[in-house]
Amino acid sequence: MRKYLYNSLIRILVPLLLLRLWIKGKQAPDYRLRWRERLGYFKTSEANRHGICFHCVSVGEANAAAPLIKQLQQQFPYFPITITTTTPTGSDQVRRMFGDSVFHIYLPFDTPGAIKRFYQQTQPKLLVIFETELWPNLLHFAQKFRIKTLLANARLSEKSALGYQKAPTLSRKMMADISLIAAHAQQDANRFLKLGLTPNKLAITGSIKFDISIDKHLKQQSQQLKQQWLAPSSYQRPIWVAGSTHEGEEELILSSYKQALQTQPHLLLVLVPRHQERFEQVAELVHLSGLNYIKRSDGSLPDASTQVILGDTMGELLLFWALADIAFVGGSLVQHGGHNPLEPSALDVPVISGKHVFNFKQIYQSLQTSNAVLMVENPVQLTNAVLQLLAEKRMRQNMCKNATLVISENQGATGRLNQHICQILAA
Repeated sequence: MRKYLYNSLIRILVPLLLLRLWIKGKQAPDYRLRWRERLGYFKTSEANRHGICFHCVSVGEANAAAPLIKQLQQQFPYFPITITTTTPTGSDQVRRMFGDSVFHIYLPFDTPGAIKRFYQQTQPKLLVIFETELWPNLLHFAQKFRIKTLLANARLSEKSALGYQKAPTLSRKMMADISLIAAHAQQDANRFLKLGLTPNKLAITGSIKFDISIDKHLKQQSQQLKQQWLAPSSYQRPIWVAGSTHEGEEELILSSYKQALQTQPHLLLVLVPRHQERFEQVAELVHLSGLNYIKRSDGSLPDASTQVILGDTMGELLLFWALADIAFVGGSLVQHGGHNPLEPSALDVPVISGKHVFNFKQIYQSLQTSNAVLMVENPVQLTNAVLQLLAEKRMRQNMCKNATLVISENQGATGRLNQHICQILAA
């Protein structure tokens, strides 16, 4: 009965989901493209079938999964790779990283018809799902089509676990359909077990996000861009990058920045919203704040009077992190759950974060324990943290050193996942 109700509901929601894509397409036109893929209508060749399918929701998951996928491409060159995403930015990132070496489509909506069409076209031997993309029909029909499923880099917050527990029949069925869950940590593992997963289907592999790989040319590119940005000024300008920000957060950051200017009048803020469809909204916020700003997308360079650079381009956040003196990782001053702090940390940039980081709880706990991150709760604390780091070079250096140690001590999840995938394929 629960399955029937779920399928009835998801079918009813499809028109609303398409309407939502159309609305989001006002600011990000790519959302209005390739709708047939969302319904499971696409064509592929025999050469792209019978391989491994990876589902990466968006840019963050695609970046984290890339080293593992590239390893498997070298190990199993005869296995075609399919990568699915749900966002256009994720789609763009997959194409930038892999080009024509993989087959890429959007993951269809979780209706029975769309998912069956998806599997009939791709016919994978193994489906690898990153993070916590648990969809009943995606897992049910994988089991029906005898496709092995691995939930990789799996995390399950207490809040999400409580949500799944409200539908125990569906949750137990999904746990039964999964071949293996490779969890971040014991806390995540325990929550999956409470949902009905049997212990023989569970492994703890750690987070692949610690296995971060930075392009060797990125630092050089960032230094060149930094010189271009700072050249018009005859004085030192520290750079604060606030990246992956969300609605309700930019106002707090701008307020904090204005306070910081009273002590650090030459501080340059690079503000990078998480989602493309919000670029114009954030530009209006900066305009209303009275700050002098430019848009990165315009191609213009800041002059000595520029206070804010709006990072309204896609795929450049790593570049911005690399040129920063201080990083604030967004989604954390509001109750979104935070974003990955390891990218700026791996680039030797001290990190500040809000307290709402439940999506990266274990990572932040490791950084906090080692004094490798500053946690704040409001704009006043954010201002104080920025000013403290700018004033204390030794503190910045120690935080970066501590973060490097945390990253190195927690690496290896990619190799462990690789081993599990090889075992599944050999079975």
